[in-house]
Amino acid sequence: MSDNQKIFMPSRPLVPGSERYGLLSNFEPGTRTLKAGTQLAPAFRALPVDILFDKDVAVTLRDGTVTYVDVFRPVGAEKVPVIVAFSPYGKGQGTSASAMGVFALVGLENSILSGLAKFEGPDPAYWCARGYAICNPDVRGVAESQGDSVLWDRQEGRDAYDLIEWLGVQEWSNGRVAMSGTSYLAASQWFTAAEQPPHLAAINPWEGMSDTYRDLVMRGGMPDTGFAKQLRDFSFWGNGQKEDIIAEGERYPLINDFWENKIPRYDQIKVPAYLVSSYSNTLHTQGTFRAWRRLSSPDKWLRIHNTQEWPDYYDEANREDLRCFFDHFLKDIDNGWEHTPRVRYSLLDLEGGDRVAIGANQFPPKDVTSTKFYLNADTRALSTEAPAKEAAVRYVVGSNPGSVSFIHRFDAETILLGYPKAHLWVEVDGADDMDLFVLVQKLDVYGTPLTQFTVPNHNARLHDVTDYGGSILRYRGSDGRLRVSLRRLDDDLSTDDIPAHTFNRVDKLATGEIVDVQIDLLPIGLIFYAGEQLRFIISGRSLLGTMMPGIMEYTSPNTGTHIVHTGGEHASYLQLPIKNI
Repeated sequence: MSDNQKIFMPSRPLVPGSERYGLLSNFEPGTRTLKAGTQLAPAFRALPVDILFDKDVAVTLRDGTVTYVDVFRPVGAEKVPVIVAFSPYGKGQGTSASAMGVFALVGLENSILSGLAKFEGPDPAYWCARGYAICNPDVRGVAESQGDSVLWDRQEGRDAYDLIEWLGVQEWSNGRVAMSGTSYLAASQWFTAAEQPPHLAAINPWEGMSDTYRDLVMRGGMPDTGFAKQLRDFSFWGNGQKEDIIAEGERYPLINDFWENKIPRYDQIKVPAYLVSSYSNTLHTQGTFRAWRRLSSPDKWLRIHNTQEWPDYYDEANREDLRCFFDHFLKDIDNGWEHTPRVRYSLLDLEGGDRVAIGANQFPPKDVTSTKFYLNADTRALSTEAPAKEAAVRYVVGSNPGSVSFIHRFDAETILLGYPKAHLWVEVDGADDMDLFVLVQKLDVYGTPLTQFTVPNHNARLHDVTDYGGSILRYRGSDGRLRVSLRRLDDDLSTDDIPAHTFNRVDKLATGEIVDVQIDLLPIGLIFYAGEQLRFIISGRSLLGTMMPGIMEYTSPNTGTHIVHTGGEHASYLQLPIKNI
């Protein structure tokens, strides 16, 4: 890809007193010692040990660009491994009003951290006390670092490579570097590991998208850019320019070499990897599971939790679990990590009885069978037997209800575990395209939809912001989406369980044309007890709303009447992964 395919816009400097400016955001190069007992601000945890703080250290990248990093390391002569938190979020923003506000929203106490941590990254107070250094970079184009910032592409991978190689040869370093963090800090690890820096010893992507087109800008082929706009407008503060991902999406609505540059080379990721995911993050889940399936590392582990990434990442037991992984690969400690199950998954029941940390050798486990549940337009039921009679059901886009659904009641306890997909025969009247949104929803025995908060905060404010939207804060089921004109499958990447689309060709619908589409839904781990029901919804509008409060919602250009065909030669079905009990 040539750089002239990118579109840039001016950045803005991070201004003292603004909501993303923290106590350590000032540019003050030098080394100082933070003494044990130091408390950056009353809200934060006191430091448990003395920490050497190398602030605003210049690191020159291969093209001559100078970037600045903060390094926190233990006091003493022992050489230590380093953990990198790579993102465009300011390295000094851990005490900012923005970071503290996020914790307040989800119900986390700021006192679980020291204020030294980068947003969504490892806390130096914890890791330095256990013999690790933490590196928080201001990446290319951010704060005082030179250059123009880019968003999730191989340029970031090369920049992180250069930083890792610099860290690996510092006199205090043991030569082994790892990466850790959630969201952006997870996604940047795919690109970095694919570059194979020699000093990179392990990665820990804790929920992160892995395909900028399919996960962020054009999920399902739809330009749903609410979060991408927020990311563009409220990150990458600096003195140069920043990439305008919204303008790029408008210029390149189909997959081309520009977007290919923003897809990691999964097959080149060969370092030990400990991935963490959930079923409930509509931005990160699909990408984390995709990377898990495709990366080449022979030493890879996956843990699927039952909450949201921030409370999970900073949970004390989970940090100790991660330390066991890092101790094994960065310090050669014989702690039995190699006996950890390659997969540990959760099962949700949305009624307070979640089951967690269930071990398996793969995901989904071998005792899972993909089972087709056929749609019946006459009865609105789902059944494992295909209806012999053809029928159709329709809804007018923009009307009330503007959707159709089908229900199945389970006679015995049933566990869904793996990858659902929808294979539908559809038609549109009065238009030439369709945006389809689908959702697998759990109902109790009385037909009441069940949901579950993923964060500790369950107060009135969380109800307000998740009644419609806030999908990563409240789980409502497994969803999927597809623009029907982009239904062409990628034969190399698709499997019977997981359809993958090329998104490189538009095939509009002719009047009266019935086409079959396959839609991938988010991975699922869900328990249904006897008498409980599964509802499958098909709609022309988003069924979950935005992923976070305050984000612009996608409005589909859909018009006309959507028609779903069932039975006979057009036997639409929902394929579900059923675990043997």
